[in-house]
Amino acid sequence: MSVWCSLKAIPEELRLDTTLKCGQSFRWKLSGENEWSCAFKGKLITLRQTATGVEYRTYFHSDFQTSSQDKITVEKQRQREIDQEYKEIHEFLVDYFQLHVNLRERYDQWSLMDKHFARIANQFPGIRILRQDPVENVICFICSTNNNIARISQMIEKLCRKYGQKVYTLDGQEYFDFPTLDKLVSPKVEEELQQLGFGYRARYIAQTARILKEKYPDGEQWLHSLRKLEYKDARAALLQLTGVGPKVADCVCLMSLDKNDAIPVDTHVWQIAKREYGFGGKGETRNMKTLTSRLYEAVGDHFRKLFGDYSGWAHSVLFTADLKAFEDRQNNLGKLKPTTLTSELTINNKRRRL
Repeated sequence: MSVWCSLKAIPEELRLDTTLKCGQSFRWKLSGENEWSCAFKGKLITLRQTATGVEYRTYFHSDFQTSSQDKITVEKQRQREIDQEYKEIHEFLVDYFQLHVNLRERYDQWSLMDKHFARIANQFPGIRILRQDPVENVICFICSTNNNIARISQMIEKLCRKYGQKVYTLDGQEYFDFPTLDKLVSPKVEEELQQLGFGYRARYIAQTARILKEKYPDGEQWLHSLRKLEYKDARAALLQLTGVGPKVADCVCLMSLDKNDAIPVDTHVWQIAKREYGFGGKGETRNMKTLTSRLYEAVGDHFRKLFGDYSGWAHSVLFTADLKAFEDRQNNLGKLKPTTLTSELTINNKRRRL
């Protein structure tokens, strides 16, 4: 049993079709028309985009254990539990999408600062930076090295199926939690990931998991504690982990550690910098055609100077707009149908429950 609830985020503030598929997170699956689903901490969450906003729902086991209480008392207890569940999910999603940030105001500011951003802003509204779990983010972006979004998503699906807890089956599609660190420190992990096609990343994942478990009393808590550090200090700490270079560290800083001015620079962003911002064609960079450590820092500094405090967010819009997956994109808000919210619980017999 489940009910759709509003996240109170209009499309200009949050577009799921780009935010969830632009290389930030790799576990959201298309589960219906304008719907995406993902498992988090034992719960499956489905999001739905409409012309007026975003809605969410979760799923509950069909069996409900009762004692000798009368039916009315049981139903009241059940409703209290459901209400609490939805309250917690709402709070999680507000934090996950960082809805405290007024994105339309930021877009207006960035458009005034940069003519290239102004050209693409209307076609790519509502792209937000996710605030993700740092453990998941580190492991996922270790997998991103010399890789593409589709293949990273496939690898993370294999990882979750192998080591994660099965959460729910929705319309025949199984959903798994991201594995805990405890699951990734087994002596067989590296070999097993090699067999699953992870290549050299298998060793990086296994070694990073061991570092987090053995070097720190609580590796997960240590990663979360980096949110309190300055950007450069948090970045330096991440670089101690196996398989984490400057780009991976900046991805984690931006998408997990609240460093809104972190700028991940890969060869793709380097091409944008050359094409739109004059890198490699004039001044000190005129003879530098490939991305060196010096150029990496120069590109990041350029975006930070251009866009200010939330430069990492603006950079993500530029990156997304340049992806081949969105090269033919048109603003299709007119195709999104508004949905009338209802407070009544609905039962979908096609939904399979564990």
